[in-house]
Amino acid sequence: MAAFRRRTQLFQLISAVAAFCLLLLFFSSSRDAVPRREFQYVKSSFDWSTLAQQYPVTNLKPLPRGRPRKLPKVQHNFASDAKITPERAEILEDRQRQVGEAFLKSWNSYKKHAWMHDELAPVTGESRDPLGGWAATLVDSLDTLWVMGLEEEFYEAVAAVVTIDWSITKETSCNFFETTTRHLGGLLSAYDLSHEPVLLKKAVELGDMLYAAFDTPNRMPPFWLDFDKAKRGLLQAGDHDPSASVASSSLEFTRLAQLTKDNKYYDAIDRVTRLLEQTQNITKLPGMWPTFFDMKIDIENPEGPNSFTSDGSFTLGAQADSLYESLPKMHAMIGGLDPVYETLYRGAMDAVTENLLFRPMLPGHDDILFTGTISVLGESRKLDPEGQHLSCFVGGMYGLGGRLFNIPEHVKFGERLARGCFWAYDSFATGLMPEIFVMAPCPGLEPCPWHKERWKPEEEGLREGFKNARDPRYMLRPEAIESIFLMYRITGKTEYQEMAWKMFQAVRKATETDLAFSAIKDVKAKGETSKSNSMQSFWLAGTLKYFFLTFSSPDLINLDQYVLNTEAHPFKRP
Repeated sequence: MAAFRRRTQLFQLISAVAAFCLLLLFFSSSRDAVPRREFQYVKSSFDWSTLAQQYPVTNLKPLPRGRPRKLPKVQHNFASDAKITPERAEILEDRQRQVGEAFLKSWNSYKKHAWMHDELAPVTGESRDPLGGWAATLVDSLDTLWVMGLEEEFYEAVAAVVTIDWSITKETSCNFFETTTRHLGGLLSAYDLSHEPVLLKKAVELGDMLYAAFDTPNRMPPFWLDFDKAKRGLLQAGDHDPSASVASSSLEFTRLAQLTKDNKYYDAIDRVTRLLEQTQNITKLPGMWPTFFDMKIDIENPEGPNSFTSDGSFTLGAQADSLYESLPKMHAMIGGLDPVYETLYRGAMDAVTENLLFRPMLPGHDDILFTGTISVLGESRKLDPEGQHLSCFVGGMYGLGGRLFNIPEHVKFGERLARGCFWAYDSFATGLMPEIFVMAPCPGLEPCPWHKERWKPEEEGLREGFKNARDPRYMLRPEAIESIFLMYRITGKTEYQEMAWKMFQAVRKATETDLAFSAIKDVKAKGETSKSNSMQSFWLAGTLKYFFLTFSSPDLINLDQYVLNTEAHPFKRP
């Protein structure tokens, strides 16, 4: 799209010398080597790299050595497909344009009403700071600006980002996971795409602050990074922390280590990975880990009494999601040089496939899947067929794992899961999926007879198959379109583009405000929706980016060249 993507222009070759010169010109002016800009860089007032650690590491675990393995291709070979017609190209360009317009509307309102704050309140125009006041929407959106070709806006945003002082906040602590995935991930991704050195400098500043979270007696990070305790060497790991929050920072710290050649970042997250490896098969559901972790665990004796051996709740939804999501992505991020991530993925997905996936009982026998929550008590395992928007990432995860580890049936599972989330979107009056819902499951993953008497809906007006929409909100989340995008890029099936377009139209219609777009309170609403005045940064960082990429040329963020973190930030693969 001319309006949203810069394209390098090559002049007609006149001679061999001219061709050589033009080739040099191409490499010096391409998106991988953009002209350098001058920025008024502001160094944070406290340098965390100078802080002496209370529990220092004597022998750092280095990044895996050696030449990255040649991994199986993730992305479909689009070059082998029939060339798209001019009419189809025009349709896709128009869809991309409309997504870009939604992004610009949101971005411009953020600039006008909430610049340098974390979020815009999209109904009232107020600013909010739930994430430390470090301009979360701005930092989170950097790579989306680049992907959409919004060069002027990108460099304006960079100029603002490099003035952030990570030591200036009204908070006494920060959420370790959110700050890592949104802020650190956003900076690293923007650097990988633009190669602006100042972005890496800012990422290192933040990385050093977040690295302090690992300075605990057993080197396990807490949920909250308390600044004062960290400076005094008093941090302790938590005893009931969401597993996703304390075990999902591997991509960001690995990429930071790769870019800086400083192994301390990789050493920090590798210790968490080794804990996962040690405990994977001693839990009440071998292969998976419980939803909450006691991170004060004695890592020398992981089989002793602790949360890993005693807790019985297992899910791919809220509190646990990105732990599992990161496993195949880390395999790609380190070029397959450590077999641990394949081992963890295969073990976890064997358990998920056998215990958590369910096919809903439906009158039309639609071939779709969802993932629920399972409780283990003694020898009994009870499945709660509760679907979550947050768990809609699972389809894409199965697809990635299926390709990277050559497991064709996982790609098929991924398709059925992605289609399930689209089906759920299409089942409500707004065309949007609720945050949480419950269905009536089949006994297995194959078709089962429809028994209306077993359905027993708890609310009126629900599509057959749904028992309730326990949390009817739609929060502008990216997980469903993430899986639709990934399955399109993995399979090449254009039907996923059509699903995406229907979803985008529904999102825009139900959530648009005068200023931007807002989460809504009830996806069952007929007519005007009730807005909750919330627009989290992932709307610009993830949801709109995935919509845009679904309609883009497949070479834009090619899945064989990039890994996208849980906040949709693309990192360059080695």
